[in-house]
Amino acid sequence: MINYIDQLTQTIRNNWNEKALCDWRGEEFTFADVASNIARLHLLLENTGILKGDKITLYAPNSARWATSFLAVNTSGAVAVPLLSDFTADAVCNLVDHSESVVLFTDKENWKKLDIAKMPKLRYAVNLSDWSLIWSAKKDIEEAFKSLEADFKKKYPNGLGRDDVNYHIDNMKDLAVINYTSGTTSAPKGVMLRYECFSASIDFAIRHIAASNKDNIVSMLPMGHIYGMVFEFMYPLCFGVTVYYLGKTPAASTLLKAVGEVKPYLIITVPLVMEKVYNSSIKPVLGKWYMKILTAIPGINKIIYKAVVKKLIAAFGGNVQQFIMGGAALNPDVEKAFRKMGLPYTVGYGMTEAAPLLAYAEPWNFVPGSCGMKVDSAEVRIDSDDPAHITGEIQAKGTNICSGYFNNPEASENLFTEDGFLRTGDLGVMDAKGNIFIKGRCKTMILSANGQNIYPEEIEASINSMDFVSESLVVDRASKLVALVRFDQDQIKAKGLTALDINDLPEKIRLKINRSLPAYSQITKVEEKRDSFDKTPKGSIKRFLYC
Repeated sequence: MINYIDQLTQTIRNNWNEKALCDWRGEEFTFADVASNIARLHLLLENTGILKGDKITLYAPNSARWATSFLAVNTSGAVAVPLLSDFTADAVCNLVDHSESVVLFTDKENWKKLDIAKMPKLRYAVNLSDWSLIWSAKKDIEEAFKSLEADFKKKYPNGLGRDDVNYHIDNMKDLAVINYTSGTTSAPKGVMLRYECFSASIDFAIRHIAASNKDNIVSMLPMGHIYGMVFEFMYPLCFGVTVYYLGKTPAASTLLKAVGEVKPYLIITVPLVMEKVYNSSIKPVLGKWYMKILTAIPGINKIIYKAVVKKLIAAFGGNVQQFIMGGAALNPDVEKAFRKMGLPYTVGYGMTEAAPLLAYAEPWNFVPGSCGMKVDSAEVRIDSDDPAHITGEIQAKGTNICSGYFNNPEASENLFTEDGFLRTGDLGVMDAKGNIFIKGRCKTMILSANGQNIYPEEIEASINSMDFVSESLVVDRASKLVALVRFDQDQIKAKGLTALDINDLPEKIRLKINRSLPAYSQITKVEEKRDSFDKTPKGSIKRFLYC
């Protein structure tokens, strides 16, 4: 297995004048530009006293400069801490502090929302728009920024050349990234991923998802999420693919314009997007009475389905080789339709703790209803006496598996079995060929339709702290979050609330809690629970009864 940084080094040298990282309809950087900017940032980190192992947070929407900054941090020996751009300001401050980050790459808009007093370890903040200094704790840091160009010219008087691109690769066991799976405010879970974790996943992708330096890809998923980071950025770039960024999550019309222009070879997405495409564009056409008749005729149906698929691929630019979906299950009816049509799609499975892949199959080998075949970069098993027929927890062990959670020994200890296998918290079965079929979850985490991790206990803790609330439970109903709330009757009486006041409480709670939550974990409805929750002898709510 090659170190992905070594692969990246060779790719930069071999594609020096080719486009590498671009903002759609914005800035464009060749591999030479990226290498030069990485060298500048290396100098900046060195001159400001940043050492190997120091933590550096990146908090901003996707962009070519975000990606370049990540590569600079990653190749310098410092530890990157990418955060989702829709985390709340309080969550970001908390995670910057918890991760022990000393540098923050962000933008001026987000910086205004943050409270420096809550990030006492921070030495300075960098503006991702132009790599200028936003804030610093000491005067000498300002001087390092002012002298950066002079220092760069002194070190590279003839400019940076291909032979100057040499990054350390004796680091496979070192910590590379801390990826937080939520914006929690208590006992955060920062997944610790080593360089070998990324190398294993990128090596697998290179062997199974072919690409070339003639290909393009559109980065749609947030790079603060491991799925988007590895499969829309790190792996394609190592192949010499040009990566285009859309910034903030685009509207459907904007996305179609972008892919139409960029013509990506691969679409990485979540099932929700493809289900929307099917329901809005394909189903209405195939649902017409005459189409139902035609698609029932052998031979004719193949011609129609082929035309529909060709039109769909054309809508995504015309060069798509396969659609890879992950993060949630694909609707069975939609999957059945895609199968009939012959759409080159597949559904993978993974998690942040596995960097991220645990299962994948090429479209031509994909088994409907599965989430792919277990990867060869890890040992994957079902904790069951009969893994093919009796559901058990999916567990994994290998070089792509994380080291645990940063500064959270209790959660780290609970993450692994006694023989060192990762507890995924997912339930499933696996056939003789290694195809995995997920049957459910054995942990409380809710996976949103767009692949984000939601921890209901965090939301419940906030709701329970509100006036008039006794206890609460957050559940997933048809991919929408609903909060079941029991009110404190004694407090209601003491405050003299009227019947009208009580009727207004659920909506007031919903509006208030949503102001502190990111978009993907918003509560859609609050329901009053008039009788007590059923509980275990320990006093815990029997969550499974309400899901």
